[in-house]
Amino acid sequence: MSRRRILGPFNRVEGDLEVRIEADDERILAARVNSPLFRGFEQILVGKPPSDALVYTPRICGICSVSQSVAAARALGAAAGVQPTPNGGLAANLILAAENLADHLTHFYLFFMPDLARDGYSRQAWFAKVAARFKAQTGNAAPEVLRARAEFLHLTALLAGKWPHSLALQPGGTTCPLEPAGKMELLTLLGSFRRFLESTLFADDLEAVAALDSVEALNRWRAEQERGDFGRFLALAEALDFDRLGRGPDHFLSYGAYELDGEFLFRPGVWLSGAVAALDTDAIREDLSHSWLAGQSRPEHPFDGSTIPSTDESEGYSWCKAPRLDGRPMEVGALARQQVDGHPLIRDLVAHSGGNVRNRVIARLLELARVVPRMQAWARALRPGEPFCRTARLPSEGQGAGLTEAARGSLGHWLRIRDGRIANYQIIAPTTWNFSPRDAEGVPGPLEQALAGTPLAEPALTEARIQHVIRSFDPCMVCTVH
Repeated sequence: MSRRRILGPFNRVEGDLEVRIEADDERILAARVNSPLFRGFEQILVGKPPSDALVYTPRICGICSVSQSVAAARALGAAAGVQPTPNGGLAANLILAAENLADHLTHFYLFFMPDLARDGYSRQAWFAKVAARFKAQTGNAAPEVLRARAEFLHLTALLAGKWPHSLALQPGGTTCPLEPAGKMELLTLLGSFRRFLESTLFADDLEAVAALDSVEALNRWRAEQERGDFGRFLALAEALDFDRLGRGPDHFLSYGAYELDGEFLFRPGVWLSGAVAALDTDAIREDLSHSWLAGQSRPEHPFDGSTIPSTDESEGYSWCKAPRLDGRPMEVGALARQQVDGHPLIRDLVAHSGGNVRNRVIARLLELARVVPRMQAWARALRPGEPFCRTARLPSEGQGAGLTEAARGSLGHWLRIRDGRIANYQIIAPTTWNFSPRDAEGVPGPLEQALAGTPLAEPALTEARIQHVIRSFDPCMVCTVH
């Protein structure tokens, strides 16, 4: 006999989230994910001067505002035919990477790991140590992490003036030129953050972590010695079967991350049917069949899309749209980036167990190990005294798409300009992809698929498992509904 239950609101989630599940006595049979708060940024932008997108879109969210700024600047730059200066491109990558890595650190220590210190696990042999380290409000990890994170984010003051909601990111680069003393301070901040990661999170050199190339190598590395908080997570993931929890559709999408002169640190593409393929953004469509939105009789590309709220939609159960790539739901995020890019450890993990709770967390932490050394190289490549920005003249008619990778995955802005004003502005955020409702064919979104099959146990453990699956995607619901 099946039964239904509504879960929510959820703590430690940016924005509002509600999940309806249908379950029998053993497992979740189906899930419907609802983003219950409509915000309307896309409507706010219509009729505004195009440059206003740089002011409004960062305020969609207070924790991934740089990602929104980057996407908006790229959309405007595409419409104007302008590229950043070399210094501007380096600085933009540094600013974006700082926000993304700070998000990864926050997710691991303050959002995900505290769920392992829930009272439902109190009978486990490992509980006392985990609670002392990670329990919300009282664990000893949080003060260490918050200090390291705050110091690390000082680099956004150097390169962007402030964080969040900086106006420094522009189509032609950044408006905060760096002097030689600022470059030295930047390198000092990066060195300090690297030492924190190597001493506390990994207990090893970043290059050694980034070089792990298989499940066997990861297990051997963990067995050699106590491996910091990453090693603790790996042990807990094994004890709690996180590799068998929260498997999604195993279709992965990445727009490509940290571009310089047409080259990406993490390449763009899609992973389908066991192979990587080129990304065709023209194949993106947004389906409104199960959303509280009107104005489209069929799925539309974002350039042609609309966002018109309507509670009269009989099949609707969320303000979130259902983006699809060539008709398929796609998982986005660090796991997708590393799978598409071809990192051997992630490829091996996915080959063994697909997209799941364990692999999503590992991919985020792997990005910390891979990106910080590259940030140090970008900082060394900055040339004080040379331009950080070039002027962009926006057209009175035109369009442009701005694609980037936020911490949580692929973020796109699609802009149309008519008579010198914004005629249409559509945004697909990472959580729009991951937390989408069903489409017209009845196909669930990635989280809905990942929740189906979750085994049920005593209520406290069932709730914990559901939280693990949801948090493994690191939802940002305010970005989802703009």
